[in-house]
Amino acid sequence: MLVMGGIVGSGIFINPYVVAQKVHTPLLILGAWAAGGAVALAGAFVYAELAARRPEVGGQYAYLRDAFHPAVAFVYGWVLLLVTQSGGMAAVAVTFSRYFLEITHAQISEAVVAACTLAALTIVNCLGVKSGSNLQSALMLLKIGAIAALVAAGAAFAHPAAHTAGRTLLDRPLGLGLLAAFAAALTPVVFAYGGWQTASFVAGEMKQSERDLPRALLAGVTGVILLYMLVNWVCLRVLGPGGLAATTTPASAVMRAALGGRGAQFIALGIAISTLGFLSQGMLTAPRVYFAMAEDGVFFRGVAWVYPRTAAPVVAISLQGLMAMVVALSGRYEQILSYTISVDFILFGMTGVALLVFRHRQPESRGFRTPGHPITTWFFVVSCFLVVAGTIVNYPLNSAWGLGILAIAWPVYYLWKKATRDPNVSADR
Repeated sequence: MLVMGGIVGSGIFINPYVVAQKVHTPLLILGAWAAGGAVALAGAFVYAELAARRPEVGGQYAYLRDAFHPAVAFVYGWVLLLVTQSGGMAAVAVTFSRYFLEITHAQISEAVVAACTLAALTIVNCLGVKSGSNLQSALMLLKIGAIAALVAAGAAFAHPAAHTAGRTLLDRPLGLGLLAAFAAALTPVVFAYGGWQTASFVAGEMKQSERDLPRALLAGVTGVILLYMLVNWVCLRVLGPGGLAATTTPASAVMRAALGGRGAQFIALGIAISTLGFLSQGMLTAPRVYFAMAEDGVFFRGVAWVYPRTAAPVVAISLQGLMAMVVALSGRYEQILSYTISVDFILFGMTGVALLVFRHRQPESRGFRTPGHPITTWFFVVSCFLVVAGTIVNYPLNSAWGLGILAIAWPVYYLWKKATRDPNVSADR
């Protein structure tokens, strides 16, 4: 459950329609979700071994710093702040806004609702208001309950869509066009599986992690794949590929077909509440990374400044919140995904390469070791860069923004290091 809790987020309640807009048959839609699950499982194994090899430092930035150079670690923190964390928060906020509007029917732009939600949560978190672990557990159960209700109601009470009778396997001939479409479908899929990189955190609670962690990862990630496949199966059963592609709130559409308007409002309320809690808790995750990086001298110390009265890292939270609001207001949901994924999976791929570097430097190590290495590790690395390539090809303009911010990080790093070596310049800048 801990592994599943780290993976299941808001994406499964909205991303199925994005996938159905890119590929148009049940085989391709379900195949994209299965492929994304395989990448998530391989990634979880990679990160588990990295955590076992470096338990005293932990974290993606430390793996990149130790495998390559502090400049790479700085780039990670830079894009975490300006692209991946902020973009992810914006996407989750848009998910909340869509289901919020499904409940209220308010005549407000979803981007405005998302931005206002991010602003409110930024203020709350800067004030140091924290939700307890019991509340987070309840929100996780609510999320799983919403998935269970969606699948059960769609399977038991909704009539199958008339146009699911066709048995066409592919929506176009085999070739580059099909490959490009499938790659485009993987962008929202891998976003929905986001969180597998935190699955290795359960290792600290295991007495025999070398034996038990692979089982937990395999069972947890496989469980998420099964859940996601069931959600997409019921969406296809009730709505059909065309109907799924036509709605931006697939969970509500399925429940409306199964139980009417009250069913749609019920599922929308559950999703909105759980998504809001997920977003609030996520706002406090990245500032811990900035703090650790600043302590190690590989990021701006001022970003990790903590307000003494509330112990909240207000600078990091405010910058994150502001960037997330800008992203939420700047484009459609699909554009936000491509902006985020084009950069995020470059760093995931580099982290997979980091494991190859550590294995070369120290072939023998105690603790968890990635099953099937190096084949599974290379599968993860190549898959990450293929996702990046597919995202760039299919969303060149949105990807360019994210990649541009990543590129700027390199000269910023060297200018910052030069400035911090200057005795007339404060090292805390």
